[in-house]
Order: sequence, then structure tokens, then C-alpha cells
Amino acid sequence: MNILVVIIAIAAVALLITGGIVPTLNFLLWVGLALAVIAVIVFLVRYIGGNRTV
Repeated sequence: MNILVVIIAIAAVALLITGGIVPTLNFLLWVGLALAVIAVIVFLVRYIGGNRTV
């Protein structure tokens, strides 16, 4: 599950950068923001829930 969170976070950062540089692909900015929010929610649920298993 940790690997999934890392992959989502990396994809979110890459899409945020791409969306900021290329104005014609502005929808990538919103996709990146959505993935970043999902990654944060998953991280918080795992942190608060105390699930430390891999």
C-alpha cells in the first residue's frame, strides 16, 4: 500500500508540473490536484488508523 501512495504522489507532482508548463494541457493541473488530494487522504487515513503493515 505504501508503494501505491508513492506512485500516486509522484504522478500528481509530474502532472502538476506538466499542467503548469503547458497551458494547452490545463486539465492535467486538475488531474494532478485530484491525485495529490487522494494521496494526502490515503496517507492521513493510514497515519490516523495506525495501520503500519506493508
